[in-house]
Amino acid sequence: ILAGFFIAVALALPLGLLIGWFPLLERLTSTIIAFCRSVATLSLLPLALVWFGTGEAARIFLIGYGCFWVMLSNVIAAVKQVDPVLIRAARTMDIGPLEVFLRVVVPAALPRIFAGARIALGVGFMVIVGAEMIGTIIGLGALIMEARTFYRSDITMVGMFVLGALGFVITHGLERLETRLLPWQARAAGRAS
Repeated sequence: ILAGFFIAVALALPLGLLIGWFPLLERLTSTIIAFCRSVATLSLLPLALVWFGTGEAARIFLIGYGCFWVMLSNVIAAVKQVDPVLIRAARTMDIGPLEVFLRVVVPAALPRIFAGARIALGVGFMVIVGAEMIGTIIGLGALIMEARTFYRSDITMVGMFVLGALGFVITHGLERLETRLLPWQARAAGRAS
C-alpha cells in the first residue's frame, strides 16, 4: 500500500501543482484526467495480472493508479482554490512569479493537499482488498475471501480489524507530518475549537 501510495504522490504532486497553476495546462488535460479518474481501478486487474503477474508489482500498480488520480485531482483543486488576495498581496511586494508560487501558493495549498493524501490512502486500502480478493491467493483480501467461503466470520473480523488498524496508524502518521510541516494550520485549528 505504501509503495503504491508514495509512487502516486511523487508523480501527482508536481504534476498537480503545475496543472493547477497554469490554466492552459488544466484546459489541455481536464478531459484526460476526467476520463482516467472515471476508470474503475479494479477493472484494470486483468491487465495488471497480464503485465506484472500475481506478485507485488501488480498490486503496487493498481494502488498507484487509484491513488494517483485522486491525489492529482486534489492537488489541482488545492492550487486553484488558493485565496487570490494572497497572490495579489505577494505580487504587490515585487515578488517574482516563481517566488509567489513557492512561497505563497504551495504553502496555502498544503492543507488541502494533505486532505487529498488521506483520501488517496483510503482508496489505496480499498484497492488492495479488492485486488487481493479477486486476483491473488495471498494477503488480507484473499484471507477475508477464503474466510467467507468457509463461513468463518471470526477470520473476516480479524482481517477487517488489521486493515482498520493499519489505516489508522498510517493516517495518524500523515496527520503528524502535516502538523510538523504546517504548524500555522495546527494553531489555527486550535483557535477555532
